[in-house]
Amino acid sequence: MRILVATDAWHPQVNGVVRTLTKLADAAKGLNVEGLSVEGLGVEFNFLTPQSFRTFAMPSYRDVRLAMPRPARIAKLIAEARPDSIHIATEGPIGLMVRRYCRQRKLPFTTSFHTRFPEYVRARVPVPESLIWRALRRFHAPSRAVMAATPALARELTERGFANVVLWPRGVDTHLFHPRAIDLCLPTPVFLSVGRVAVEKNLEAFLDLELPGTKVVVGDGPARASLEEAYPDAIFLGEKHGEALADIYAAADVFVFPSKTDTFGLVLLEALASGLPVAAFPVKGPRDVIGDAPVGALDHDLRNACFTALGISRQDCVEFAANYTWEASARAFIDSIKAVGAVLPGRNGAEQPRFVA
Repeated sequence: MRILVATDAWHPQVNGVVRTLTKLADAAKGLNVEGLSVEGLGVEFNFLTPQSFRTFAMPSYRDVRLAMPRPARIAKLIAEARPDSIHIATEGPIGLMVRRYCRQRKLPFTTSFHTRFPEYVRARVPVPESLIWRALRRFHAPSRAVMAATPALARELTERGFANVVLWPRGVDTHLFHPRAIDLCLPTPVFLSVGRVAVEKNLEAFLDLELPGTKVVVGDGPARASLEEAYPDAIFLGEKHGEALADIYAAADVFVFPSKTDTFGLVLLEALASGLPVAAFPVKGPRDVIGDAPVGALDHDLRNACFTALGISRQDCVEFAANYTWEASARAFIDSIKAVGAVLPGRNGAEQPRFVA
């Protein structure tokens, strides 16, 4: 089975959408984190990404480049991929154009909900959230299945008028993220935050806290320069990947997640797998991941949450994260596509559809 995923978020971007899609494909084709062959799921993923088009810098976030897809080019790339199923991962220019392609040809497709755009946009421009939610409902309405990362997010989308919402859980690479003896040679305790350094991540709520030890921020983004200047006592390490990132997680004492807009937060699972308890606000995202499990402190007073998290068992965090695997995530994704019949004509001996412009 060949699945074509259309996404406006792709390398070299560093975010949860890109990591999720990359891990999804790896798990489906039978590669573990070390690149060794394991049992695959009999599915081949292809990606339709901004790398195939001219791009321009996104206003207010120049590190993110948006594609300028043309209908004929979209049709050609889909024809070359010859997919058995089409999934639209993002609501950007590529997602819109592939949605249009499928609608014009009456082809079934699925979508996923990764980003809380109403809150994201509100943090930048004074646009009513209701208008953004209306546009999102319209975008996802023809989808055979709208995939959400958590039961709470699925319920919220359903309550907001989204139809055909299904659960697509996430995973974590426990071979990479696990406890290890690392010393950053910084005053302890070390309070760590990892993610995009942008206004919607609410990092000031973390950096403003009066805490002992050291505050460390890993990540890059449009707000980094101004935050480094405003908070000279914090350590900004920039983007980190692979073992370098895993070492930093393992060396910290508390993972602080100040965002109020994330739908899930893969970094939460990476921190927990590393034995790092979480301090966060009691909002969607951290609440959906952690729930009532004794692996994090969720408090409207983020400073109190940080101190409470210091007393949480690191082993409990590791055991909690072990329940999340990328193979299970990939299986849920594929099963949802099959369950809702989002397989294009041409399967089971039927005539193969003609992918034309």
